[in-house]
Amino acid sequence: MLHIGHDVDDFCFDNELPRHQVFLQAFRFGSRLVSNDEYAEFIAAGGYADPQYWLAEGWDWRVAQQREHPLYWQADGEQWYEFTLRGLVPLDAHGPVVHVSYFEADAYARWAQARLPTEFEWEHAAICKAETSEGMIQLFDSAWQWTSSSYAGYPGFRVKPGAVGEYNGKFMVNQYVLRGGSVATPSGHSRATYRNFFQAGACWQFTGIRLAMDA
Repeated sequence: MLHIGHDVDDFCFDNELPRHQVFLQAFRFGSRLVSNDEYAEFIAAGGYADPQYWLAEGWDWRVAQQREHPLYWQADGEQWYEFTLRGLVPLDAHGPVVHVSYFEADAYARWAQARLPTEFEWEHAAICKAETSEGMIQLFDSAWQWTSSSYAGYPGFRVKPGAVGEYNGKFMVNQYVLRGGSVATPSGHSRATYRNFFQAGACWQFTGIRLAMDA
């Protein structure tokens, strides 16, 4: 049993509260994000053409979007390029794959014989890393990381009146939690308890993949 949620006497959003207890089974947690060359292997193996790796809604999304690779990738022969903030550049093979939807992240995880972490596994691993400073990278500085957790209020959560309630409470439906932070994330939002959230098909944000497995 461990505690999840914000516990420091400084600013946080209401969706990070209240702090509460959760139970976790033993699990394994990726030390880094999935890289572009690893994701390219998924594409080369026919991952976008095989529905066995995709949720039913995800497969419908892929077909409707005619998606065969991440949003900003372009192929020129055997060379991949990516449209970035610096324009179109050769794909950085060792950089983390970004701009993938929840559907794509989940399909990749299934293909890799792994899964996406829950947001509680992610928070626990991030806090343990902060305490030990060993073995884990790209938690807050590379890409938001999809979790398998649906975005909902913690036990005891109540929507606050006014603008804060408009921001969080009314969006707690049909979305998934992302944890961490990206190259575009303000420092004030980079903490282990911060809960980002997007719909499953969203991929315009710097969203990436960290794998987990049952121990």
